[in-house]
Amino acid sequence: MLRLQVLSGHLRPGPPGPLADRARLRSSVCGAAVQDRPEDVVIVHGRRTAIGRAKRGRFKDTTPDELLSSVMKAVLSDVKLNPHKLGDVCVGNVLQPGAGALVARVAHFLRVESMSLRSMTNPGDLSSRVTEVDQARACLIPMGITSENVAEKFGISREKQDAFAVSSHQKAARAQTLGLFKQEIVPVQTRMVDGSGAEVEVMVSEDEGVRPGTSMEGLSRLRPAFSPDGSTTAGNSSQVSDGAAAVLLGRRSAVEALGLGVLGVLRGSAVVGVPPDLMGIGPAVAIPAALERAGLTIDDIDVFEINEAFASQAVYCVEKLGIPQHKVNPNGGAIALGHPLGCTGARQVVTLLHELRRRNKRAFGVVSMCIGTGMGAAAVFEFPGP
Repeated sequence: MLRLQVLSGHLRPGPPGPLADRARLRSSVCGAAVQDRPEDVVIVHGRRTAIGRAKRGRFKDTTPDELLSSVMKAVLSDVKLNPHKLGDVCVGNVLQPGAGALVARVAHFLRVESMSLRSMTNPGDLSSRVTEVDQARACLIPMGITSENVAEKFGISREKQDAFAVSSHQKAARAQTLGLFKQEIVPVQTRMVDGSGAEVEVMVSEDEGVRPGTSMEGLSRLRPAFSPDGSTTAGNSSQVSDGAAAVLLGRRSAVEALGLGVLGVLRGSAVVGVPPDLMGIGPAVAIPAALERAGLTIDDIDVFEINEAFASQAVYCVEKLGIPQHKVNPNGGAIALGHPLGCTGARQVVTLLHELRRRNKRAFGVVSMCIGTGMGAAAVFEFPGP
């Protein structure tokens, strides 16, 4: 608990205060001059691997610690930072071998996910009392069924879901063609077993899930994946993927003392709870909470990176919050790029900040995602400008 309190304190952009304090923050953030503070949490740099298709892509035989080690080394090398200067390493990994601690510590010596080498169907040992409490039991509902619940409850049609999926692939294909991901992706040399059973060496430098030819006609032919009468399909859901990402952050005072640059500033964050059987609506609740803490509004944000776990929940969140479509995942999202579970949040931060930097002006962005068992998370970042 103490560790959680310490980490929370590190990530909170300033002490909480009354509404008057929030108003002053808004005036500062949105005005011509931003009052930089020594305690600001700033992002120095971030990189990611390409995202591979689980169980059949080029990362299918690569372990999570190897993936994570590649991006951690690249981030530190890029900014020429001695690893002994790191004060803490936090690793997100969902399908965890070695009870989770093994991956984090091994990679530390050498944000990550291998969905090839671990099964999603075994949640591990749970108390038998889980089934006695409705909300606890709802935490065990398969993610695909929660997508169907959102679509049915809020009237998100199959056509809307498929259209969102097509758009995700189109945007990702365009970004890939223009080379927009090259600055954020760390090429990884690894080994895989090919179709003949031979082990071969490969270089992985591009996301494998992007399908430029995705169309409404093609998606309409796919059968529902989770319910016979449902609208959630393999084509309008996120892909099962392997990948890693790393983000280097610190207090502004420490970053400046080390002579490092600032890629982004954390302006606010929030984690919220929602009904477990509707877990996909998390961003619709978390984003307003994070924006309030940052003293900003939807209109102040230039780019929203909202995780596309399922098109149903992404469409709902975008419509509920009234976010202009051109601001949402401008380079595609998890439906096209893939969703390596423990890696996604860091991957979104990396993609967001590289996109804001390309715009070559001061800008604000939001990263948000739904969370299984009924939560939502969101964070607001500022790119300070060139």
